Amino acid sequence: MFRCDTAIAVYCLAMSTAQEILQSVFGYESFREPQSEIIHAIIEGDDALVLMPTGGGKSLCYQIPALARNGCGIVISPLIALMQDQVNAMRQLGVRASFLNSSLDITVARAVEGDLLSGNLDLLYVAPERLTQERFLALLRQTDIALFAIDEAHCVSQWGHDFRADYLKLSLLHEHFPNIPRIALTATADARTRAEITMRLDLDRAKHFIASFDRPNIHYRIALKEKNPRAQLLRFLRAGHQQHAGIVYCMSRKRTQEIALWLRDQGFTALPYHAGLPADTRADHQMRFLREEAVIIVATIAFGMGIDKPDVRFVAHMDMPKTVESYYQETGRAGRDGEPSNAWMIYGLQDVIKLRQMVASSEGSEEYKRAEQHRLNAMLGLCEITTCRREALLQYFGEPQPTSCGNCDTCLEPIDTWDGTDAVRKALSAVYRTGQRFGVNHLIDILRGAENAKVLQFDHHHLPIHGVGKDLNDTQWRSVFRQLVGRGYLSVDMERFGALHLEEKCRPLLRGEEAIMLRREAAAKPARQHTKTALPSDIDITLWEALRDCRRELAEEQGVPPYVIFHDRSLKDMCSALPRNSEQFGRITGVGERKLKKYGYAFLQVIGKHLQRTVGEAGELQSR
Repeated sequence: MFRCDTAIAVYCLAMSTAQEILQSVFGYESFREPQSEIIHAIIEGDDALVLMPTGGGKSLCYQIPALARNGCGIVISPLIALMQDQVNAMRQLGVRASFLNSSLDITVARAVEGDLLSGNLDLLYVAPERLTQERFLALLRQTDIALFAIDEAHCVSQWGHDFRADYLKLSLLHEHFPNIPRIALTATADARTRAEITMRLDLDRAKHFIASFDRPNIHYRIALKEKNPRAQLLRFLRAGHQQHAGIVYCMSRKRTQEIALWLRDQGFTALPYHAGLPADTRADHQMRFLREEAVIIVATIAFGMGIDKPDVRFVAHMDMPKTVESYYQETGRAGRDGEPSNAWMIYGLQDVIKLRQMVASSEGSEEYKRAEQHRLNAMLGLCEITTCRREALLQYFGEPQPTSCGNCDTCLEPIDTWDGTDAVRKALSAVYRTGQRFGVNHLIDILRGAENAKVLQFDHHHLPIHGVGKDLNDTQWRSVFRQLVGRGYLSVDMERFGALHLEEKCRPLLRGEEAIMLRREAAAKPARQHTKTALPSDIDITLWEALRDCRRELAEEQGVPPYVIFHDRSLKDMCSALPRNSEQFGRITGVGERKLKKYGYAFLQVIGKHLQRTVGEAGELQSR
């Protein structure tokens, strides 16, 4: 009983400390799930693997324990170009933060190391390659360390496009500092990638925390490319994003340059970003995107990881991403502040052909190529489904959604479909009767009645389903299988050469108890834009703009992005609550003790002037 009571007491003490830090430093009233569990685990000295969507509050999961525990929290991040902004954001809150990377000269670097040794830092951001240097390891051995946070942990996966070789060496943290808690964090990782993170970072004993992948504020829309894709993009932007920050992803470097130039001709502030640009140009364009408003970045996948700009109102894809993981990660950069945002994509046959060629010509192993091919098929399946996009997206990550979301194109607008029940039963029967051991190509050969060497080798020409699918061509059958995978009726076993497996939910279809409608292969048609205003109707636009001007001036004075001063959510709370004094202002979301002292007076002045003007206008109207 004593041990149990002691454990409860320790938990309560840890969480009261964490709650106090959340309110006094960060200005938030309560944790989101499962932040409190994660934070408690790290404060208690446990390791953790955290999978949480972009905008879900991953950073707090290591920032608060670093402040609650003795010593300095070491944050390993591959994002050298963003470390300065991350540190600036922490310093705004009164947190003693610095970074060490190759951008610093020797004098500044030595000063940071001195602060670390003397205990004058709460957080230190470092690049992964620094941790392999014996000199830095020796420095850490002389330091009181609160925790190690491995951000963007999916970079350890050799299956992903964000792979960083230096991440493979981070298992040395456990070897050199076995008693220091480690927390690995990522926004995107399927089961295979999670297993790889666990193995390569030596996190066998880590607690796993998987938050919901759902981003209900994001509206998903996917359409086929028309003859003029640029016109489609322009319609999308002019329908609701004339003055918004956003990202447009393209498959090639050349296309990013062309689209950015063309958008500038259309009156938008658009900047290209890709690995072929000079480093200083990339840094400048990224800085402008973060610190200016209504800037559009036109980029390849080289852009976006770690971007914490909260007011990105849209992410557009001019070409189909090659995996669902990439799509989810890239679209997740929209609406980090929880406000309504759009994820818009157009795709076509040429996208699929190019992506398949890229997979086939890669230097990866055959196993890698097969895995990438199946990931590509799953992405295509997401494009072609007729049911809720969000439901399929969450299903891919193993998170069932009981009802349709009502906030994607397939939920809001009817899809041209055909009754695929008979074809689906044939497809599922082919999977079942061949022992769930074969991939799509072989199954289509059987259904179409082929008698090639592989069909004959396994005697599959004697199966009752041989030749029953001649009414559909290869392309149509591929669409059937892609949609079944995309909707979770079939799964792909990447370890067994892409063999298709029946999922439990397909039983009613096989038994004839359920019908299914499939998306019809058809030409694209213009679709109406679905947008919602990000500003509530009861907010005074004059006050809103005055608060934004105040925020912009303060940000320019300090050389930081406006959202580092306050997020839009905080400004909206100011517009609604109209605080008259410091005590009331301190209750605004995102206002901690440091920001209250630093910015309270300036914003209260703006609100006070607004109230005086409003009272004056009201009196003038009365006198009339």
